[in-house]
Amino acid sequence: MTRQHPSQEDRDESAPGLQAGKHSPKGGDVLPRGLTHAFWFATFNAFSFQIVLGSPMILYARSLEAGAAVLGLIAGMMPLLVIFQIPAAPYVERVGYRKFVYGGWSIRVMIIGLMSLLPLLSPWLNPSSTLGLLLAALFGFNLSRGISSCGWLPWITALVPASIRGRYLAVDTAFVNSASFAVCLLSAFALGSNPPPWRFAALFAFSAAMGAISLSFLKRIPDVAPPREDRGSGQPVPWGAIAGFSPFRRLLWFAVAWSFVFGGVMVFGVAWMKHSGVFSEQTILLLSSFSFVGGFGSLLLLGERLDRLGSRPVLLFAQTLTGLMLCGWTAMAGGLIPASLGSVALLMAVAGLCGAVVQMANTRMVMAIAPAMGRSHFFALFSVVSNVSLGIAPVAWGLFIDVFGARRLSSLGLEWNSYSSFFAAAATTLLAAVFLCNRLEEPQTSSMQRLLKDVLIESPQRFVLRLWGRGSAP
Repeated sequence: MTRQHPSQEDRDESAPGLQAGKHSPKGGDVLPRGLTHAFWFATFNAFSFQIVLGSPMILYARSLEAGAAVLGLIAGMMPLLVIFQIPAAPYVERVGYRKFVYGGWSIRVMIIGLMSLLPLLSPWLNPSSTLGLLLAALFGFNLSRGISSCGWLPWITALVPASIRGRYLAVDTAFVNSASFAVCLLSAFALGSNPPPWRFAALFAFSAAMGAISLSFLKRIPDVAPPREDRGSGQPVPWGAIAGFSPFRRLLWFAVAWSFVFGGVMVFGVAWMKHSGVFSEQTILLLSSFSFVGGFGSLLLLGERLDRLGSRPVLLFAQTLTGLMLCGWTAMAGGLIPASLGSVALLMAVAGLCGAVVQMANTRMVMAIAPAMGRSHFFALFSVVSNVSLGIAPVAWGLFIDVFGARRLSSLGLEWNSYSSFFAAAATTLLAAVFLCNRLEEPQTSSMQRLLKDVLIESPQRFVLRLWGRGSAP
Protein backbone atom coordinates (compact mmCIF):
# COMPACT_ATOMS: atom_id res chain seq x y z
CA MET A 1 0.00 0.00 0.00
CA THR A 2 1.33 3.42 -0.91
CA ARG A 3 1.35 6.39 1.43
CA GLN A 4 -0.80 9.44 0.94
CA HIS A 5 1.53 11.73 2.90
CA PRO A 6 5.20 12.07 1.98
CA SER A 7 7.83 10.56 4.24
CA GLN A 8 10.86 12.57 5.28
CA GLU A 9 12.83 10.90 2.50
CA ASP A 10 10.21 12.01 0.01
CA ARG A 11 10.34 15.56 1.34
CA ASP A 12 14.11 15.72 1.15
CA GLU A 13 14.20 14.18 -2.31
CA SER A 14 11.56 16.44 -3.79
CA ALA A 15 12.43 19.70 -2.08
CA PRO A 16 12.19 22.46 -3.01
CA GLY A 17 8.73 22.89 -4.38
CA LEU A 18 6.38 20.23 -3.07
CA GLN A 19 3.62 22.80 -3.29
CA ALA A 20 3.12 24.90 -6.39
CA GLY A 21 4.40 28.40 -5.93
CA LYS A 22 6.26 27.69 -2.68
CA HIS A 23 9.96 27.18 -3.15
CA SER A 24 13.19 28.18 -1.48
CA PRO A 25 15.15 31.22 -2.57
CA LYS A 26 18.07 29.10 -3.72
CA GLY A 27 16.24 26.34 -5.47
CA GLY A 28 12.90 27.68 -6.53
CA ASP A 29 13.77 27.62 -10.21
CA VAL A 30 15.23 24.11 -10.14
CA LEU A 31 13.14 21.04 -10.93
CA PRO A 32 12.49 19.07 -7.70
CA ARG A 33 14.88 16.14 -7.47
CA GLY A 34 12.10 13.66 -6.87
CA LEU A 35 10.76 14.34 -10.36
CA THR A 36 13.60 12.26 -11.82
CA HIS A 37 11.38 9.27 -11.11
CA ALA A 38 8.53 10.98 -12.98
CA PHE A 39 10.71 11.38 -16.07
CA TRP A 40 11.73 7.71 -15.99
CA PHE A 41 8.12 6.69 -15.43
CA ALA A 42 7.15 8.75 -18.49
CA THR A 43 9.92 7.08 -20.51
CA PHE A 44 8.97 3.47 -19.78
CA ASN A 45 5.28 4.32 -19.96
CA ALA A 46 5.90 5.63 -23.49
CA PHE A 47 7.69 2.39 -24.36
CA SER A 48 4.45 0.68 -23.38
CA PHE A 49 1.56 2.84 -24.57
CA GLN A 50 3.03 3.80 -27.97
CA ILE A 51 2.67 0.16 -29.01
CA VAL A 52 -0.88 -0.26 -27.70
CA LEU A 53 -2.19 3.11 -28.83
CA GLY A 54 0.11 3.93 -31.74
CA SER A 55 0.92 2.78 -35.26
CA PRO A 56 1.60 -0.90 -34.35
CA MET A 57 -1.98 -1.26 -33.10
CA ILE A 58 -3.36 0.47 -36.20
CA LEU A 59 -1.38 -1.89 -38.43
CA TYR A 60 -2.55 -4.92 -36.44
CA ALA A 61 -6.16 -3.79 -36.75
CA ARG A 62 -5.64 -3.29 -40.49
CA SER A 63 -4.33 -6.85 -40.71
CA LEU A 64 -7.68 -7.91 -39.21
CA GLU A 65 -9.47 -6.06 -42.07
CA ALA A 66 -10.62 -3.12 -39.93
CA GLY A 67 -12.21 -0.28 -41.92
CA ALA A 68 -11.63 3.45 -41.52
CA ALA A 69 -14.53 3.83 -39.07
CA VAL A 70 -13.12 1.08 -36.82
CA LEU A 71 -9.66 2.62 -37.01
CA GLY A 72 -11.22 5.93 -35.98
CA LEU A 73 -12.91 4.16 -33.07
CA ILE A 74 -9.59 2.65 -31.95
CA ALA A 75 -7.89 6.03 -32.15
CA GLY A 76 -10.81 7.79 -30.45
CA MET A 77 -11.44 5.29 -27.67
CA MET A 78 -8.62 6.54 -25.45
CA PRO A 79 -9.67 10.20 -25.38
CA LEU A 80 -13.38 9.35 -25.30
CA LEU A 81 -13.11 7.28 -22.13
CA VAL A 82 -11.42 10.17 -20.32
CA ILE A 83 -15.02 11.24 -19.67
CA PHE A 84 -14.90 8.95 -16.62
CA GLN A 85 -12.62 11.48 -14.96
CA ILE A 86 -15.76 13.45 -14.06
CA PRO A 87 -17.22 10.82 -11.67
CA ALA A 88 -13.71 9.83 -10.55
CA ALA A 89 -12.53 13.34 -9.61
CA PRO A 90 -14.08 13.43 -6.08
CA TYR A 91 -12.26 10.19 -5.16
CA VAL A 92 -8.76 11.40 -6.07
CA GLU A 93 -8.28 13.46 -2.92
CA ARG A 94 -9.89 10.80 -0.71
CA VAL A 95 -7.64 8.00 -1.96
CA GLY A 96 -4.48 10.08 -2.48
CA TYR A 97 -2.75 11.04 -5.73
CA ARG A 98 -0.13 8.30 -5.91
CA LYS A 99 -2.31 5.43 -4.74
CA PHE A 100 -5.09 6.40 -7.15
CA VAL A 101 -2.81 6.64 -10.21
CA TYR A 102 -0.81 3.52 -9.30
CA GLY A 103 -3.93 1.37 -9.02
CA GLY A 104 -5.24 2.34 -12.44
CA TRP A 105 -1.86 1.94 -14.15
CA SER A 106 -1.49 -1.57 -12.66
CA ILE A 107 -4.80 -2.64 -14.22
CA ARG A 108 -3.62 -1.25 -17.57
CA VAL A 109 -0.51 -3.41 -17.50
CA MET A 110 -2.51 -6.57 -16.75
CA ILE A 111 -4.84 -5.88 -19.69
CA ILE A 112 -1.88 -5.41 -22.06
CA GLY A 113 -0.59 -8.81 -20.92
CA LEU A 114 -3.92 -10.40 -21.85
CA MET A 115 -3.94 -8.49 -25.15
CA SER A 116 -0.61 -10.06 -26.12
CA LEU A 117 -2.33 -13.46 -26.30
CA LEU A 118 -4.84 -12.39 -28.97
CA PRO A 119 -2.55 -12.70 -32.04
CA LEU A 120 -1.64 -16.24 -30.95
CA LEU A 121 -5.31 -17.25 -31.18
CA SER A 122 -5.49 -16.51 -34.92
CA PRO A 123 -5.47 -20.25 -35.91
CA TRP A 124 -8.73 -20.70 -34.00
CA LEU A 125 -10.45 -17.33 -34.45
CA ASN A 126 -11.50 -15.55 -37.64
CA PRO A 127 -10.41 -11.91 -38.12
CA SER A 128 -13.81 -10.50 -37.14
CA SER A 129 -13.86 -12.36 -33.83
CA THR A 130 -10.26 -11.36 -33.07
CA LEU A 131 -11.06 -7.75 -33.88
CA GLY A 132 -14.06 -7.84 -31.52
CA LEU A 133 -11.92 -9.19 -28.67
CA LEU A 134 -9.26 -6.59 -29.44
CA LEU A 135 -11.80 -3.78 -29.21
CA ALA A 136 -13.04 -5.16 -25.87
CA ALA A 137 -9.48 -5.29 -24.48
CA LEU A 138 -8.76 -1.77 -25.71
CA PHE A 139 -11.97 -0.59 -24.06
CA GLY A 140 -10.83 -2.00 -20.70
CA PHE A 141 -7.33 -0.56 -21.13
CA ASN A 142 -8.59 2.91 -22.00
CA LEU A 143 -11.28 2.87 -19.29
CA SER A 144 -8.64 2.18 -16.65
CA ARG A 145 -6.41 4.87 -18.13
CA GLY A 146 -9.25 7.40 -18.30
CA ILE A 147 -10.13 6.98 -14.63
CA SER A 148 -6.62 6.80 -13.16
CA SER A 149 -5.19 9.69 -15.18
CA CYS A 150 -7.55 11.99 -13.26
CA GLY A 151 -4.98 12.13 -10.46
CA TRP A 152 -1.87 12.76 -12.56
CA LEU A 153 -2.08 16.48 -13.39
CA PRO A 154 -3.16 17.64 -9.91
CA TRP A 155 -0.31 15.57 -8.46
CA ILE A 156 2.30 17.06 -10.80
CA THR A 157 0.93 20.58 -10.40
CA ALA A 158 1.34 20.29 -6.65
CA LEU A 159 4.93 19.06 -7.07
CA VAL A 160 6.26 21.53 -9.66
CA PRO A 161 6.69 25.24 -8.82
CA ALA A 162 4.60 27.51 -11.02
CA SER A 163 7.62 29.40 -12.37
CA ILE A 164 9.12 26.31 -14.04
CA ARG A 165 6.11 24.27 -15.14
CA GLY A 166 6.78 25.08 -18.77
CA ARG A 167 10.32 23.77 -18.41
CA TYR A 168 9.09 20.62 -16.68
CA LEU A 169 6.57 19.98 -19.46
CA ALA A 170 9.27 20.51 -22.12
CA VAL A 171 11.65 18.05 -20.45
CA ASP A 172 8.84 15.53 -19.89
CA THR A 173 7.85 15.81 -23.55
CA ALA A 174 11.48 15.25 -24.59
CA PHE A 175 11.67 12.05 -22.51
CA VAL A 176 8.36 10.77 -23.90
CA ASN A 177 9.21 11.53 -27.52
CA SER A 178 12.70 10.04 -27.25
CA ALA A 179 11.22 6.80 -25.91
CA SER A 180 8.43 6.88 -28.49
CA PHE A 181 10.96 7.32 -31.30
CA ALA A 182 13.01 4.37 -30.01
CA VAL A 183 9.99 2.08 -29.66
CA CYS A 184 8.74 3.05 -33.12
CA LEU A 185 12.08 2.02 -34.62
CA LEU A 186 12.00 -1.20 -32.58
CA SER A 187 8.47 -1.93 -33.80
CA ALA A 188 9.49 -1.34 -37.41
CA PHE A 189 12.35 -3.82 -37.27
CA ALA A 190 10.38 -6.30 -35.14
CA LEU A 191 7.42 -6.42 -37.54
CA GLY A 192 9.22 -6.11 -40.88
CA SER A 193 7.08 -6.54 -44.00
CA ASN A 194 3.84 -8.59 -43.91
CA PRO A 195 4.38 -9.63 -40.27
CA PRO A 196 2.90 -12.92 -38.99
CA PRO A 197 0.65 -12.77 -35.90
CA TRP A 198 3.31 -13.98 -33.48
CA ARG A 199 5.37 -10.83 -34.10
CA PHE A 200 2.46 -8.66 -32.96
CA ALA A 201 2.12 -10.90 -29.88
CA ALA A 202 5.81 -10.40 -29.03
CA LEU A 203 5.46 -6.64 -29.45
CA PHE A 204 2.42 -6.49 -27.16
CA ALA A 205 4.26 -8.63 -24.56
CA PHE A 206 7.16 -6.17 -24.69
CA SER A 207 4.64 -3.37 -24.08
CA ALA A 208 3.35 -5.16 -20.96
CA ALA A 209 6.91 -5.62 -19.65
CA MET A 210 7.75 -1.94 -20.13
CA GLY A 211 4.51 -0.99 -18.39
CA ALA A 212 5.47 -3.13 -15.39
CA ILE A 213 8.87 -1.40 -15.18
CA SER A 214 7.20 2.01 -15.36
CA LEU A 215 5.17 1.14 -12.25
CA SER A 216 8.36 0.80 -10.19
CA PHE A 217 9.26 4.41 -11.00
CA LEU A 218 5.68 5.64 -10.48
CA LYS A 219 5.76 4.30 -6.95
CA ARG A 220 8.91 6.35 -6.18
CA ILE A 221 7.49 9.74 -7.23
CA PRO A 222 7.04 11.84 -4.06
CA ASP A 223 3.43 11.92 -2.94
CA VAL A 224 1.72 15.05 -1.65
CA ALA A 225 -1.42 15.59 0.38
CA PRO A 226 -4.33 17.23 -1.49
CA PRO A 227 -5.64 20.58 -0.15
CA ARG A 228 -7.63 19.98 3.02
CA GLU A 229 -10.72 21.71 1.67
CA ASP A 230 -10.82 19.23 -1.21
CA ARG A 231 -10.86 16.11 0.94
CA GLY A 232 -14.21 14.65 1.82
CA SER A 233 -16.14 17.91 1.68
CA GLY A 234 -19.28 16.11 0.52
CA GLN A 235 -20.49 19.23 -1.27
CA PRO A 236 -21.77 18.91 -4.85
CA VAL A 237 -19.23 20.00 -7.46
CA PRO A 238 -20.21 23.29 -9.16
CA TRP A 239 -19.43 22.10 -12.69
CA GLY A 240 -21.45 24.95 -14.22
CA ALA A 241 -19.48 27.60 -12.35
CA ILE A 242 -16.20 25.94 -13.30
CA ALA A 243 -17.13 25.77 -16.99
CA GLY A 244 -18.42 29.34 -16.87
CA PHE A 245 -15.15 30.82 -15.60
CA SER A 246 -14.22 33.03 -18.57
CA PRO A 247 -10.50 32.17 -19.10
CA PHE A 248 -11.25 28.48 -18.60
CA ARG A 249 -14.31 28.53 -20.88
CA ARG A 250 -12.32 30.08 -23.73
CA LEU A 251 -9.58 27.50 -23.32
CA LEU A 252 -12.19 24.73 -23.49
CA TRP A 253 -13.57 26.06 -26.77
CA PHE A 254 -10.10 26.27 -28.27
CA ALA A 255 -9.31 22.73 -27.12
CA VAL A 256 -12.44 21.42 -28.85
CA ALA A 257 -11.59 23.16 -32.13
CA TRP A 258 -7.97 21.97 -32.03
CA SER A 259 -9.09 18.40 -31.35
CA PHE A 260 -11.16 18.36 -34.53
CA VAL A 261 -8.23 19.79 -36.50
CA PHE A 262 -5.58 17.40 -35.21
CA GLY A 263 -7.64 14.41 -34.05
CA GLY A 264 -7.39 12.41 -37.27
CA VAL A 265 -4.06 13.57 -38.71
CA MET A 266 -1.84 10.85 -37.26
CA VAL A 267 -4.15 7.86 -37.63
CA PHE A 268 -5.28 8.70 -41.16
CA GLY A 269 -1.80 9.76 -42.15
CA VAL A 270 -0.75 6.18 -41.35
CA ALA A 271 -3.90 4.80 -43.02
CA TRP A 272 -3.18 6.84 -46.18
CA MET A 273 0.40 5.52 -46.31
CA LYS A 274 -0.98 1.96 -46.14
CA HIS A 275 -3.75 2.78 -48.65
CA SER A 276 -1.33 4.29 -51.17
CA GLY A 277 0.49 0.97 -51.59
CA VAL A 278 3.82 2.80 -51.80
CA PHE A 279 5.13 1.91 -48.34
CA SER A 280 5.51 -1.39 -46.46
CA GLU A 281 4.53 -1.79 -42.78
CA GLN A 282 8.17 -1.43 -41.76
CA THR A 283 8.60 1.77 -43.78
CA ILE A 284 5.34 3.19 -42.38
CA LEU A 285 6.56 2.66 -38.82
CA LEU A 286 9.92 4.21 -39.62
CA LEU A 287 8.20 7.24 -41.14
CA SER A 288 5.82 7.45 -38.15
CA SER A 289 8.84 7.66 -35.86
CA PHE A 290 9.64 11.09 -37.30
CA SER A 291 6.60 12.47 -35.46
CA PHE A 292 8.51 11.81 -32.25
CA VAL A 293 11.59 13.53 -33.65
CA GLY A 294 9.36 16.56 -34.13
CA GLY A 295 7.98 16.15 -30.61
CA PHE A 296 11.50 16.08 -29.20
CA GLY A 297 12.27 19.19 -31.23
CA SER A 298 9.70 21.07 -29.16
CA LEU A 299 12.22 21.09 -26.30
CA LEU A 300 14.87 22.67 -28.54
CA LEU A 301 12.36 25.15 -29.97
CA LEU A 302 10.74 26.22 -26.72
CA GLY A 303 13.25 25.57 -23.96
CA GLU A 304 12.35 28.17 -21.33
CA ARG A 305 10.35 30.31 -23.77
CA LEU A 306 7.07 28.81 -22.64
CA ASP A 307 7.63 30.18 -19.13
CA ARG A 308 9.00 33.54 -20.35
CA LEU A 309 6.61 34.35 -23.20
CA GLY A 310 3.44 32.47 -22.22
CA SER A 311 1.25 29.86 -23.89
CA ARG A 312 -0.81 31.96 -26.32
CA PRO A 313 1.99 33.01 -28.73
CA VAL A 314 3.26 29.43 -28.73
CA LEU A 315 -0.22 28.17 -29.63
CA LEU A 316 -0.54 30.69 -32.49
CA PHE A 317 2.86 29.64 -33.81
CA ALA A 318 1.76 25.98 -33.73
CA GLN A 319 -1.47 26.80 -35.60
CA THR A 320 0.56 28.40 -38.41
CA LEU A 321 2.79 25.34 -38.75
CA THR A 322 -0.26 23.07 -38.63
CA GLY A 323 -1.85 24.91 -41.56
CA LEU A 324 1.29 24.44 -43.66
CA MET A 325 1.48 20.77 -42.68
CA LEU A 326 -2.16 20.08 -43.63
CA CYS A 327 -1.66 21.79 -47.00
CA GLY A 328 1.30 19.47 -47.56
CA TRP A 329 -0.77 16.38 -46.73
CA THR A 330 -3.56 17.56 -49.04
CA ALA A 331 -1.15 18.12 -51.92
CA MET A 332 0.48 14.70 -51.43
CA ALA A 333 -2.77 12.75 -51.06
CA GLY A 334 -4.12 14.62 -54.11
CA GLY A 335 -1.13 13.69 -56.26
CA LEU A 336 0.23 17.22 -56.64
CA ILE A 337 3.55 16.27 -55.04
CA PRO A 338 5.07 12.76 -55.03
CA ALA A 339 4.82 10.55 -51.96
CA SER A 340 8.55 10.36 -51.27
CA LEU A 341 10.24 9.23 -48.07
CA GLY A 342 11.62 12.73 -47.44
CA SER A 343 8.33 14.58 -47.88
CA VAL A 344 6.36 12.16 -45.68
CA ALA A 345 9.07 12.21 -43.00
CA LEU A 346 8.99 16.03 -42.97
CA LEU A 347 5.20 16.14 -42.63
CA MET A 348 5.25 13.59 -39.81
CA ALA A 349 7.96 15.58 -37.98
CA VAL A 350 5.98 18.83 -38.26
CA ALA A 351 2.82 17.06 -37.10
CA GLY A 352 4.67 15.68 -34.06
CA LEU A 353 6.12 19.11 -33.27
CA CYS A 354 2.73 20.84 -33.47
CA GLY A 355 0.98 18.19 -31.39
CA ALA A 356 3.62 18.34 -28.64
CA VAL A 357 3.72 22.14 -28.57
CA VAL A 358 -0.06 22.52 -28.31
CA GLN A 359 -0.30 19.86 -25.61
CA MET A 360 2.42 21.54 -23.54
CA ALA A 361 1.00 25.04 -23.96
CA ASN A 362 -2.56 23.93 -23.17
CA THR A 363 -1.45 22.03 -20.07
CA ARG A 364 0.61 24.95 -18.80
CA MET A 365 -2.31 27.34 -19.35
CA VAL A 366 -4.80 25.22 -17.44
CA MET A 367 -2.23 24.88 -14.63
CA ALA A 368 -2.11 28.69 -14.48
CA ILE A 369 -5.88 29.11 -14.64
CA ALA A 370 -7.01 26.44 -12.16
CA PRO A 371 -7.08 27.58 -8.50
CA ALA A 372 -5.57 25.38 -5.78
CA MET A 373 -8.95 24.53 -4.30
CA GLY A 374 -10.95 22.37 -6.65
CA ARG A 375 -7.93 21.91 -8.92
CA SER A 376 -8.75 18.25 -9.61
CA HIS A 377 -12.18 19.25 -10.92
CA PHE A 378 -10.75 21.89 -13.27
CA PHE A 379 -8.24 19.38 -14.63
CA ALA A 380 -10.90 16.69 -14.92
CA LEU A 381 -13.29 18.93 -16.86
CA PHE A 382 -10.52 20.16 -19.17
CA SER A 383 -9.29 16.62 -19.81
CA VAL A 384 -12.79 15.35 -20.47
CA VAL A 385 -13.80 18.14 -22.86
CA SER A 386 -10.55 18.13 -24.83
CA ASN A 387 -10.18 14.34 -24.91
CA VAL A 388 -13.80 13.58 -25.75
CA SER A 389 -13.46 15.99 -28.66
CA LEU A 390 -10.19 14.29 -29.58
CA GLY A 391 -12.02 10.96 -29.47
CA ILE A 392 -15.03 12.03 -31.50
CA ALA A 393 -12.86 13.64 -34.19
CA PRO A 394 -11.21 10.49 -35.64
CA VAL A 395 -14.52 8.61 -35.52
CA ALA A 396 -16.24 11.45 -37.40
CA TRP A 397 -13.38 11.78 -39.89
CA GLY A 398 -13.34 7.99 -40.36
CA LEU A 399 -17.03 8.04 -41.24
CA PHE A 400 -16.33 10.95 -43.60
CA ILE A 401 -13.63 8.93 -45.36
CA ASP A 402 -15.82 5.81 -45.58
CA VAL A 403 -18.81 7.76 -46.94
CA PHE A 404 -16.61 9.52 -49.50
CA GLY A 405 -15.54 6.06 -50.59
CA ALA A 406 -13.82 5.54 -53.93
CA ARG A 407 -15.02 8.80 -55.51
CA ARG A 408 -12.38 10.79 -57.37
CA LEU A 409 -12.76 14.33 -58.67
CA SER A 410 -10.18 16.54 -60.37
CA SER A 411 -9.99 20.25 -59.58
CA LEU A 412 -7.31 22.89 -58.91
CA GLY A 413 -4.64 20.48 -60.10
CA LEU A 414 -5.54 17.95 -57.38
CA GLU A 415 -7.29 14.62 -57.31
CA TRP A 416 -9.99 15.00 -54.66
CA ASN A 417 -10.23 11.54 -53.13
CA SER A 418 -11.28 10.55 -49.61
CA TYR A 419 -7.91 11.32 -48.03
CA SER A 420 -7.08 14.59 -49.80
CA SER A 421 -10.60 15.79 -48.98
CA PHE A 422 -10.11 14.85 -45.32
CA PHE A 423 -6.86 16.81 -45.00
CA ALA A 424 -8.40 19.82 -46.77
CA ALA A 425 -11.43 19.73 -44.45
CA ALA A 426 -9.13 19.60 -41.40
CA ALA A 427 -7.25 22.63 -42.75
CA THR A 428 -10.55 24.51 -43.09
CA THR A 429 -11.46 23.65 -39.49
CA LEU A 430 -8.14 25.19 -38.43
CA LEU A 431 -9.54 28.65 -39.17
CA ALA A 432 -11.96 28.28 -36.26
CA ALA A 433 -9.11 27.15 -33.98
CA VAL A 434 -7.01 30.20 -34.89
CA PHE A 435 -9.96 32.53 -34.16
CA LEU A 436 -10.54 30.94 -30.76
CA CYS A 437 -6.82 30.94 -29.96
CA ASN A 438 -6.73 34.73 -30.43
CA ARG A 439 -9.46 35.08 -27.79
CA LEU A 440 -7.62 33.16 -25.05
CA GLU A 441 -7.05 34.96 -21.76
CA GLU A 442 -3.68 34.44 -20.10
CA PRO A 443 -2.41 36.25 -16.97
CA GLN A 444 1.09 36.92 -18.33
CA THR A 445 1.70 36.54 -22.05
CA SER A 446 3.57 38.02 -24.99
CA SER A 447 2.88 38.12 -28.74
CA MET A 448 3.71 35.72 -31.55
CA GLN A 449 5.90 38.44 -33.08
CA ARG A 450 7.96 38.48 -29.87
CA LEU A 451 8.26 34.68 -30.01
CA LEU A 452 9.39 34.73 -33.65
CA LYS A 453 11.92 37.46 -32.89
CA ASP A 454 13.30 35.40 -30.02
CA VAL A 455 13.50 32.19 -32.09
CA LEU A 456 14.69 33.58 -35.41
CA ILE A 457 16.81 36.62 -34.46
CA GLU A 458 17.84 36.81 -30.82
CA SER A 459 18.65 33.11 -30.28
CA PRO A 460 20.93 32.88 -33.36
CA GLN A 461 22.63 36.11 -32.24
CA ARG A 462 23.25 34.69 -28.77
CA PHE A 463 24.64 31.51 -30.33
CA VAL A 464 27.04 33.48 -32.57
CA LEU A 465 28.18 35.63 -29.63
CA ARG A 466 28.95 32.52 -27.59
CA LEU A 467 31.03 31.11 -30.43
CA TRP A 468 32.78 34.46 -30.88
CA GLY A 469 33.56 34.60 -27.18
CA ARG A 470 35.05 31.13 -27.21
CA GLY A 471 37.10 31.87 -30.30
CA SER A 472 38.54 35.08 -28.84
CA ALA A 473 39.28 33.60 -25.42
CA PRO A 474 43.02 33.25 -24.64
